[in-house]
Amino acid sequence: MEIKKNIANFVTSIRLLGAIAIIFLKPLELSFFIVYSFCGLSDSVDGFIARKLKITSEFGAKLDSVADLTFYSVMMIKLMPKLFEQLWGFNWTFVIIILIVRISAYAVSAVRFHRFSSLHTILNKMTSIGVFAVPYLILLPTTAFNIYGLCVCIIAFCGSLQELVYYCKKEKVK
Repeated sequence: MEIKKNIANFVTSIRLLGAIAIIFLKPLELSFFIVYSFCGLSDSVDGFIARKLKITSEFGAKLDSVADLTFYSVMMIKLMPKLFEQLWGFNWTFVIIILIVRISAYAVSAVRFHRFSSLHTILNKMTSIGVFAVPYLILLPTTAFNIYGLCVCIIAFCGSLQELVYYCKKEKVK
C-alpha cells in the first residue's frame, strides 16, 4: 500500500532527475530527445496518477512545481543559444513581459496568501504544451518558428494575466 501512496511522487521525482541529466546532454541530439520526451511523459502522467488513485497531496503539488521549474529552467539554459539564433526581438520582448506578469502573480500570491501558488488552468497547460514542443520545432524555418513562438507567447501571456487577476481578486487560495 505504501508504494501506491508514493507512485505519483516517484514519477515526479524521475522528471526532476531527468531534468538534471539533461544538463549533461548535448541539445537536439537523440539522447537529449529521449530524456526530454521521458520527462514530458512523466509530467503528463504524475498528476493523472495522483488524481486517479486519490493520492493527491500538498507535498506532491509542490514537488511537481519544483520539477517543472527545474525542467523548464534547464531547458531554457540548454536551448538559449539556438533560441537567440532563431527568435526575433519582438518575441523576446513578449517573453520578458510574460515573465514580469508571471512573477507578479507569484508575488501577489506570496504576499496575500503567505505561500507559493501556481494555478493549473487550461491556459497554463496549453502554455506548458506549447513550450514543451519548442525543441521538436526549433529547426523549422525561422519565420514559421517565430509565428509559432508568437502563438505560444499569446497563450502564455493570457494564462499569466489570468493567474495574476485571480490572485488579486481571490479572498483565499486553496
